[in-house]
Amino acid sequence: MTLHRECFILFVCATVASTAFGGADPTDWPNFRGPANSGVADGYPVRSVWNADAQAGNVEGVLWQTEVPGLSHSSPVVVGNRIFLATAIAGDGKAQLKVGRGGRPDAADDNGQQSWVVLCYDTLTGTELWRQTAHHGRPRATRHVKATHANTSVSVAGNDVLVFFGSEGLHCYDLEGKLKWSRDLGVINISKYGIGWGYASSPAIHGNRIAIVCDDPDDPFVVVLRLSDGEEVWRVSRKDICERSWGTPFIHSHADRTQVVVNGWPWIVSYDLTTGDEFWRIRGGGDNPVPTPFEAHGMIYVTNAHGAQSPIYVVQPDATGDISPSEEDKDKGSNPSIVWSTTRGGSYMSTPVVYGDYLYLGNSNGILRCFHALTGERVYERRLGAGASILSSLVAAEGKIYCPSENGTVYVVAAGPEFNVLARNKMGQPCFATPAISQGVLFFRTTESLLAIK
Repeated sequence: MTLHRECFILFVCATVASTAFGGADPTDWPNFRGPANSGVADGYPVRSVWNADAQAGNVEGVLWQTEVPGLSHSSPVVVGNRIFLATAIAGDGKAQLKVGRGGRPDAADDNGQQSWVVLCYDTLTGTELWRQTAHHGRPRATRHVKATHANTSVSVAGNDVLVFFGSEGLHCYDLEGKLKWSRDLGVINISKYGIGWGYASSPAIHGNRIAIVCDDPDDPFVVVLRLSDGEEVWRVSRKDICERSWGTPFIHSHADRTQVVVNGWPWIVSYDLTTGDEFWRIRGGGDNPVPTPFEAHGMIYVTNAHGAQSPIYVVQPDATGDISPSEEDKDKGSNPSIVWSTTRGGSYMSTPVVYGDYLYLGNSNGILRCFHALTGERVYERRLGAGASILSSLVAAEGKIYCPSENGTVYVVAAGPEFNVLARNKMGQPCFATPAISQGVLFFRTTESLLAIK
C-alpha cells in the first residue's frame, strides 16, 4: 500500500471534527451515487489529472492504494472517516472476469464455494478496519462472465450498514461491524436466455424503510422492510410488469407523496412507499433495464437501452396513471406528466448524471452524449477515446464529469455544452464500479484495488 499523506491530514481532521462517528454529514457519500442519489458532490476542489498506473510512468495524485480481496463491482460508499465495500471471495483460486467488448451472454464458471464479505477501510490510509462474512457457501444463482457474485453497493444510514447480496441475503451491521439482523428473500435469479446474469440492485433507504427490487423473471417483486429489524412492511408482485431488471430503486419525496421509482421492462413503475400502491407507470423501451432513476431540477429522470429503443423519460413527480407518451405526445409535448422524452439516446449500463443544465450519458461503446436537461435538446454525441467502454455510472464535481472506463482509463470531461476531454487518467486496472467523492477526494474501486485520489 502506497501512502501520500501530504495535505490529506487536514482533510481527515476536518472530517472528524465536522462528523461525529456515524453522523449524517452532507459531504458523506452514503450509498450508490452518493447524496440524494445524484452522483454530484460540489464544494471542494477535485483533481482532474493523475496517474495510478506505475507501468505508464510515475504515479501521481494517488494518496493511497490498497488491494481488495475477491471479485466485485460493488461501488465504494463513504461515511465519516470510513469506506464500505462488498465483495465475493472465491474459495478455490481467483474468480475470472471477462474484460473488453463483445461479452456474450455466457455464465461464468464460478459456482464453487464463496464468501460474501462486507469490508470497512479508513479514508486516511486505506487500512482495512474490519471485515465480516455475511454468507458462505455455493452461489444459489449463476453470474454473467462480465458480472460478479457481489455487484451491489452498501447503503449506510446512521448506525446501520446495509448490504444485499441477492440470493445470499440482506444483512444489517452497525458501523463497528456487529451484525444486527439478516433476512433471506429466497433465490433471486435475474436471468435471460436461461442463464443467471447476477443480481445488481442495491438497497434504497428512507427513514426506517428499505426498498428492495427482486426482478427474478419467474417471480419478480418489490418489497419494503423496516430498517430497524428487517421485518416486511409490504410486497408487490411485478408479474406482467417486469421480466428482469438490475437497477437500484429510487426513493423520492415530493409534496404529499414518497414514491419508489423502479426501472423495468416492459414497464417503469412508481410505487407508494407507505402502501405499495401504484402511482404511475411508463411503457419502457430497453429490454435489459440497468440504470437507476434519479431526480434533478425537481424532475425524475429514467433511461434504459438494449433492443429496439433506448428511451429517456423526464417525469413530473406528481404524475398519476399510465403516462406512456404517444407518438403525438413525442411530437407536440402534449403529455403534462412528461417534461420531455426521446426514444433514442439513453444508456444501457451506466446511470447518467445531471450537472447544471445538462444531462450526460456514458455508453459501453465509448460514446458520451449530452442533452439539455430541461428541454431535451441534443447538445453533442462524441467518442471519449479508442477502446473506451463506460459501464460504471457517471459522477460530477467542480465543473467536471468523471467517466471511468472498462479499459482502465478515467476520462474527465469539462461540464457544459462543448465537448472537451480534460484528461485521460490511467488506473492500471479496469473500472466497473462507480466512484465516490467526499470533500475533494475521489475514491475508485478497480477490479483489484481501492484508491484515493486527492
